[in-house]
Amino acid sequence: MKKLFLYPAALYAEKEATEIVTILGSCVSVCLCDNVLNTGGINHFMLPLWNGQGLASPRYGNIAIEKLLEKMLYLGSDIKNIKAKVFGGAEVLETETINFNIGKRNIELAFNTLVELKIPVISSSVGGKFGRKILFFSDTGEVRLKYVGKTNLNSNT
Repeated sequence: MKKLFLYPAALYAEKEATEIVTILGSCVSVCLCDNVLNTGGINHFMLPLWNGQGLASPRYGNIAIEKLLEKMLYLGSDIKNIKAKVFGGAEVLETETINFNIGKRNIELAFNTLVELKIPVISSSVGGKFGRKILFFSDTGEVRLKYVGKTNLNSNT
């Protein structure tokens, strides 16, 4: 199986079965799964909204989710077969809650956008004080999660 590390401000979706790893703090990843075609994709966005200035890149949640969905549809998925899983959005910095609430805003953007697109969220692990390392299997939609900074905490979703 192909293996890939997904960096911040990136997204990935291909027909080839791929094992994708990413690490999230206040960033959020949305995983889209199509269990009819056995394909999936993932993004990793840093900020909730693109303000219309500069490059409309997947570093922004509203762009990252839209582009990931476009890629899934291009690969042959029907939107009615797509399900979502959402991860990240931790408050990893002390100043996070006082000043910016970036993690919380990223989470809200992800869920609100998926509701607007009528894509059901079937699993999530968001918020809190610890980052996450996720391993996403694009062909099955399985996600394995480990909290960063905690020991012996595992879950499969």
